[in-house]
Amino acid sequence: MRIIISEFMDESALNNFPADYSVHYDPELVDKRSELLHLVQEADAIIVRNRTQVDAELLSHGTKLKAIGRLGVGLDNIDLDLCQTKAISVLPAVGANAISVMEYVMASAMMLVRGCFFSNTDMIQGNWPRATLGKGGEVHGRIMGLCGFGGIAQLVAEKAMAMDIRVIAYDPFLNDDHPAWQGVQKCELDDLLAQADILSIHIPLTADTANLFDASIFHKMKPNAVLINTSRGGIMNEVDLAQALKTGTIAGAAIDVFADEPLQANQAQAFADCPNLILSPHVAGVTDEGNVRVSYVTVENVMQALEVKA
Repeated sequence: MRIIISEFMDESALNNFPADYSVHYDPELVDKRSELLHLVQEADAIIVRNRTQVDAELLSHGTKLKAIGRLGVGLDNIDLDLCQTKAISVLPAVGANAISVMEYVMASAMMLVRGCFFSNTDMIQGNWPRATLGKGGEVHGRIMGLCGFGGIAQLVAEKAMAMDIRVIAYDPFLNDDHPAWQGVQKCELDDLLAQADILSIHIPLTADTANLFDASIFHKMKPNAVLINTSRGGIMNEVDLAQALKTGTIAGAAIDVFADEPLQANQAQAFADCPNLILSPHVAGVTDEGNVRVSYVTVENVMQALEVKA
Protein backbone atom coordinates (compact mmCIF):
# COMPACT_ATOMS: atom_id res chain seq x y z
CA MET A 1 0.00 0.00 0.00
CA ARG A 2 1.22 3.49 -0.86
CA ILE A 3 0.34 6.39 1.45
CA ILE A 4 0.92 10.09 0.68
CA ILE A 5 0.86 12.62 3.55
CA SER A 6 0.83 16.24 2.43
CA GLU A 7 0.65 18.17 5.72
CA PHE A 8 2.16 17.98 9.19
CA MET A 9 1.29 15.29 11.73
CA ASP A 10 2.88 13.55 14.68
CA GLU A 11 5.60 11.49 13.03
CA SER A 12 5.59 8.78 15.71
CA ALA A 13 2.13 7.74 14.49
CA LEU A 14 3.68 6.72 11.16
CA ASN A 15 5.35 3.80 12.94
CA ASN A 16 1.93 2.18 13.25
CA PHE A 17 1.78 1.58 9.51
CA PRO A 18 2.84 -1.99 8.64
CA ALA A 19 6.37 -2.44 7.35
CA ASP A 20 5.14 -3.36 3.89
CA TYR A 21 3.39 0.01 3.48
CA SER A 22 5.21 2.67 1.45
CA VAL A 23 4.72 6.01 3.24
CA HIS A 24 5.74 9.32 1.67
CA TYR A 25 5.57 12.01 4.36
CA ASP A 26 6.27 15.58 3.30
CA PRO A 27 4.51 18.29 5.37
CA GLU A 28 5.39 20.85 2.67
CA LEU A 29 3.79 18.84 -0.12
CA VAL A 30 0.61 20.91 0.18
CA ASP A 31 2.55 23.81 -1.37
CA LYS A 32 4.02 21.68 -4.17
CA ARG A 33 0.91 20.96 -6.16
CA SER A 34 2.52 19.50 -9.28
CA GLU A 35 4.60 17.07 -7.22
CA LEU A 36 1.53 16.11 -5.20
CA LEU A 37 -0.45 15.39 -8.36
CA HIS A 38 2.40 13.23 -9.65
CA LEU A 39 2.77 11.25 -6.43
CA VAL A 40 -0.95 10.68 -5.91
CA GLN A 41 -1.16 8.74 -9.17
CA GLU A 42 0.27 5.67 -7.43
CA ALA A 43 -1.27 6.25 -3.99
CA ASP A 44 -3.83 4.02 -2.29
CA ALA A 45 -4.51 6.69 0.32
CA ILE A 46 -3.71 10.32 1.05
CA ILE A 47 -3.67 12.02 4.44
CA VAL A 48 -4.35 15.76 4.59
CA ARG A 49 -5.27 18.62 6.89
CA ASN A 50 -7.39 21.56 5.74
CA ARG A 51 -5.10 23.21 3.18
CA THR A 52 -4.72 20.36 0.70
CA GLN A 53 -7.49 20.69 -1.88
CA VAL A 54 -8.81 17.22 -2.60
CA ASP A 55 -10.72 18.42 -5.65
CA ALA A 56 -11.63 17.06 -9.06
CA GLU A 57 -8.11 17.67 -10.38
CA LEU A 58 -6.41 15.71 -7.60
CA LEU A 59 -9.00 12.92 -7.72
CA SER A 60 -8.58 12.59 -11.48
CA HIS A 61 -4.87 11.91 -10.90
CA GLY A 62 -5.46 9.64 -7.90
CA THR A 63 -7.17 6.86 -9.81
CA LYS A 64 -6.01 4.24 -7.29
CA LEU A 65 -7.19 6.11 -4.19
CA LYS A 66 -9.28 4.10 -1.76
CA ALA A 67 -9.13 6.32 1.33
CA ILE A 68 -8.57 9.93 2.38
CA GLY A 69 -7.51 10.49 5.97
CA ARG A 70 -8.36 13.92 7.40
CA LEU A 71 -6.18 15.17 10.26
CA GLY A 72 -9.12 16.99 11.83
CA VAL A 73 -12.85 17.12 11.20
CA GLY A 74 -13.64 19.86 8.65
CA LEU A 75 -14.26 18.47 5.17
CA ASP A 76 -14.84 21.57 3.05
CA ASN A 77 -11.50 21.05 1.26
CA ILE A 78 -12.60 17.62 0.05
CA ASP A 79 -15.02 17.00 -2.82
CA LEU A 80 -17.25 14.61 -0.90
CA ASP A 81 -19.70 13.98 -3.74
CA LEU A 82 -16.94 12.98 -6.14
CA CYS A 83 -15.31 10.79 -3.49
CA GLN A 84 -18.63 9.01 -2.99
CA THR A 85 -18.97 8.51 -6.74
CA LYS A 86 -15.49 6.99 -6.84
CA ALA A 87 -16.11 4.87 -3.69
CA ILE A 88 -13.26 6.59 -1.84
CA SER A 89 -13.62 6.53 1.95
CA VAL A 90 -13.28 9.95 3.62
CA LEU A 91 -12.09 9.54 7.20
CA PRO A 92 -12.14 12.53 9.58
CA ALA A 93 -10.52 12.19 13.01
CA VAL A 94 -13.81 12.75 14.83
CA GLY A 95 -13.37 13.80 18.45
CA ALA A 96 -9.58 13.60 18.50
CA ASN A 97 -8.99 17.35 18.82
CA ALA A 98 -12.18 18.23 20.71
CA ILE A 99 -10.37 18.95 23.98
CA SER A 100 -7.93 21.30 22.25
CA VAL A 101 -10.72 23.31 20.62
CA MET A 102 -12.81 23.36 23.80
CA GLU A 103 -9.91 24.77 25.82
CA TYR A 104 -9.28 27.44 23.16
CA VAL A 105 -12.95 28.48 23.27
CA MET A 106 -13.11 28.64 27.07
CA ALA A 107 -9.79 30.48 27.41
CA SER A 108 -10.80 32.97 24.71
CA ALA A 109 -14.18 33.56 26.36
CA MET A 110 -12.55 34.38 29.69
CA MET A 111 -9.91 36.61 28.13
CA LEU A 112 -12.40 38.57 26.04
CA VAL A 113 -14.93 39.06 28.83
CA ARG A 114 -12.25 40.04 31.37
CA GLY A 115 -10.43 42.30 28.90
CA CYS A 116 -7.31 42.79 30.99
CA PHE A 117 -4.85 40.59 29.11
CA PHE A 118 -3.81 43.06 26.42
CA SER A 119 -1.93 45.59 28.57
CA ASN A 120 1.70 44.58 28.05
CA THR A 121 2.58 47.65 25.99
CA ASP A 122 1.00 50.03 28.52
CA MET A 123 2.68 48.28 31.44
CA ILE A 124 6.11 48.20 29.79
CA GLN A 125 5.80 51.91 29.06
CA GLY A 126 5.32 52.55 32.77
CA ASN A 127 1.56 53.08 32.68
CA TRP A 128 -0.82 51.61 35.25
CA PRO A 129 -4.25 51.14 33.54
CA ARG A 130 -5.86 49.64 36.64
CA ALA A 131 -8.92 51.87 36.58
CA THR A 132 -9.77 50.89 33.01
CA LEU A 133 -8.84 47.21 33.05
CA GLY A 134 -10.43 46.64 36.45
CA LYS A 135 -13.83 47.01 34.79
CA GLY A 136 -13.68 43.62 33.10
CA GLY A 137 -16.31 40.97 33.70
CA GLU A 138 -16.70 37.37 34.82
CA VAL A 139 -18.02 34.54 32.66
CA HIS A 140 -19.79 33.12 35.70
CA GLY A 141 -23.54 33.60 35.30
CA ARG A 142 -23.36 34.71 31.67
CA ILE A 143 -25.09 33.11 28.70
CA MET A 144 -23.01 31.16 26.19
CA GLY A 145 -24.62 30.64 22.81
CA LEU A 146 -23.38 27.79 20.64
CA CYS A 147 -24.11 28.06 16.92
CA GLY A 148 -23.98 24.39 15.99
CA PHE A 149 -24.15 21.68 18.64
CA GLY A 150 -21.97 18.80 17.48
CA GLY A 151 -19.37 16.93 19.50
CA ILE A 152 -16.98 19.84 20.13
CA ALA A 153 -19.78 22.25 21.03
CA GLN A 154 -21.24 19.64 23.38
CA LEU A 155 -17.91 19.40 25.18
CA VAL A 156 -17.77 23.21 25.41
CA ALA A 157 -21.27 23.17 26.89
CA GLU A 158 -20.27 20.60 29.50
CA LYS A 159 -17.29 22.65 30.69
CA ALA A 160 -19.19 25.95 30.52
CA MET A 161 -22.04 24.63 32.67
CA ALA A 162 -19.48 23.42 35.21
CA MET A 163 -18.46 27.09 35.53
CA ASP A 164 -22.09 28.16 36.13
CA ILE A 165 -22.46 29.56 32.62
CA ARG A 166 -25.94 29.16 31.17
CA VAL A 167 -25.75 27.45 27.77
CA ILE A 168 -28.12 27.85 24.83
CA ALA A 169 -27.61 26.34 21.39
CA TYR A 170 -28.88 26.40 17.82
CA ASP A 171 -28.69 23.25 15.73
CA PRO A 172 -31.58 22.37 13.40
CA PHE A 173 -30.04 18.97 12.62
CA LEU A 174 -29.77 17.55 16.16
CA ASN A 175 -32.89 15.70 17.30
CA ASP A 176 -34.83 17.26 20.16
CA ASP A 177 -34.54 14.07 22.22
CA HIS A 178 -30.75 13.84 21.91
CA PRO A 179 -29.22 13.48 25.40
CA ALA A 180 -26.78 16.33 24.72
CA TRP A 181 -29.66 18.80 25.16
CA GLN A 182 -29.87 18.00 28.87
CA GLY A 183 -29.25 21.26 30.69
CA VAL A 184 -28.94 23.19 27.40
CA GLN A 185 -31.72 25.36 25.99
CA LYS A 186 -32.44 24.76 22.30
CA CYS A 187 -33.34 27.93 20.39
CA GLU A 188 -33.57 29.47 16.94
CA LEU A 189 -30.67 31.45 15.49
CA ASP A 190 -32.19 34.90 16.08
CA ASP A 191 -32.90 34.02 19.73
CA LEU A 192 -29.34 32.76 20.09
CA LEU A 193 -27.95 36.04 18.76
CA ALA A 194 -30.21 38.15 20.96
CA GLN A 195 -29.42 36.31 24.19
CA ALA A 196 -25.76 35.25 24.01
CA ASP A 197 -23.10 37.10 25.98
CA ILE A 198 -20.53 34.70 24.52
CA LEU A 199 -21.21 33.34 21.03
CA SER A 200 -19.10 30.42 19.80
CA ILE A 201 -19.43 29.14 16.21
CA HIS A 202 -19.33 25.38 15.55
CA ILE A 203 -20.84 24.86 12.09
CA PRO A 204 -19.33 23.55 8.84
CA LEU A 205 -18.73 25.73 5.79
CA THR A 206 -21.45 24.97 3.24
CA ALA A 207 -23.34 26.89 0.58
CA ASP A 208 -25.91 27.78 3.25
CA THR A 209 -23.42 28.95 5.88
CA ALA A 210 -20.96 30.84 3.63
CA ASN A 211 -20.76 34.48 4.72
CA LEU A 212 -23.57 33.83 7.22
CA PHE A 213 -22.02 36.06 9.87
CA ASP A 214 -22.13 39.50 8.30
CA ALA A 215 -23.12 43.01 9.40
CA SER A 216 -26.80 42.09 9.69
CA ILE A 217 -25.97 39.26 12.11
CA PHE A 218 -23.62 41.37 14.23
CA HIS A 219 -26.33 44.00 14.67
CA LYS A 220 -28.61 41.32 16.15
CA MET A 221 -26.08 40.59 18.91
CA LYS A 222 -25.74 42.30 22.27
CA PRO A 223 -23.30 45.22 22.27
CA ASN A 224 -21.46 43.58 25.19
CA ALA A 225 -21.28 40.17 23.45
CA VAL A 226 -18.05 38.51 22.39
CA LEU A 227 -17.66 36.17 19.43
CA ILE A 228 -15.40 33.12 18.98
CA ASN A 229 -14.91 31.35 15.64
CA THR A 230 -12.98 28.08 15.54
CA SER A 231 -15.00 26.49 12.72
CA ARG A 232 -14.31 27.90 9.23
CA GLY A 233 -13.38 31.39 8.08
CA GLY A 234 -15.68 31.49 5.07
CA ILE A 235 -18.63 31.52 7.44
CA MET A 236 -17.75 35.06 8.50
CA ASN A 237 -17.42 38.36 6.63
CA GLU A 238 -14.12 39.57 8.04
CA VAL A 239 -14.51 43.19 6.94
CA ASP A 240 -17.94 43.37 8.58
CA LEU A 241 -16.55 41.82 11.76
CA ALA A 242 -13.74 44.38 11.95
CA GLN A 243 -16.25 47.19 11.50
CA ALA A 244 -18.48 45.74 14.20
CA LEU A 245 -15.55 45.71 16.64
CA LYS A 246 -14.43 49.24 15.78
CA THR A 247 -17.93 50.69 16.13
CA GLY A 248 -18.75 48.84 19.34
CA THR A 249 -21.53 46.80 17.73
CA ILE A 250 -20.00 43.83 19.59
CA ALA A 251 -17.45 43.90 22.38
CA GLY A 252 -14.76 41.47 21.26
CA ALA A 253 -13.78 38.49 19.14
CA ALA A 254 -11.37 35.59 18.93
CA ILE A 255 -10.82 34.43 15.35
CA ASP A 256 -8.81 31.31 14.57
CA VAL A 257 -9.98 30.69 11.00
CA PHE A 258 -10.08 32.87 7.90
CA ALA A 259 -11.65 32.85 4.46
CA ASP A 260 -8.21 32.66 2.84
CA GLU A 261 -5.41 30.85 4.65
CA PRO A 262 -2.66 31.60 5.34
CA LEU A 263 -3.92 35.10 6.15
CA GLN A 264 -1.95 37.63 4.10
CA ALA A 265 -0.82 41.03 5.35
CA ASN A 266 -3.14 42.95 3.03
CA GLN A 267 -6.14 40.93 4.27
CA ALA A 268 -5.07 41.27 7.89
CA GLN A 269 -5.12 45.06 7.62
CA ALA A 270 -8.90 44.92 8.02
CA PHE A 271 -8.27 44.00 11.66
CA ALA A 272 -5.82 46.84 12.38
CA ASP A 273 -6.84 48.88 15.45
CA CYS A 274 -9.71 46.54 16.38
CA PRO A 275 -10.19 46.51 20.16
CA ASN A 276 -10.40 43.32 22.27
CA LEU A 277 -9.40 41.05 19.41
CA ILE A 278 -7.50 37.75 19.42
CA LEU A 279 -6.19 36.42 16.11
CA SER A 280 -4.55 33.00 15.77
CA PRO A 281 -3.45 30.94 12.73
CA HIS A 282 -5.95 28.04 12.69
CA VAL A 283 -4.49 26.38 15.78
CA ALA A 284 -7.52 25.96 18.06
CA GLY A 285 -7.46 22.23 17.40
CA VAL A 286 -3.68 21.92 17.24
CA THR A 287 -1.89 21.21 20.50
CA ASP A 288 0.91 18.75 21.21
CA GLU A 289 -1.55 16.35 22.81
CA GLY A 290 -4.27 16.90 20.24
CA ASN A 291 -1.89 16.42 17.33
CA VAL A 292 -0.81 13.06 18.73
CA ARG A 293 -4.42 11.90 19.12
CA VAL A 294 -5.44 13.15 15.66
CA SER A 295 -2.43 11.53 14.01
CA TYR A 296 -2.88 8.11 15.61
CA VAL A 297 -6.63 8.08 14.96
CA THR A 298 -6.07 9.02 11.31
CA VAL A 299 -3.45 6.34 10.75
CA GLU A 300 -5.78 3.76 12.31
CA ASN A 301 -8.72 4.96 10.20
CA VAL A 302 -6.74 4.71 6.98
CA MET A 303 -5.32 1.28 7.78
CA GLN A 304 -8.77 -0.11 8.56
CA ALA A 305 -10.25 1.31 5.36
CA LEU A 306 -7.45 -0.10 3.22
CA GLU A 307 -7.70 -3.52 4.84
CA VAL A 308 -11.43 -3.65 4.13
CA LYS A 309 -10.85 -2.70 0.50
CA ALA A 310 -7.78 -4.88 -0.01
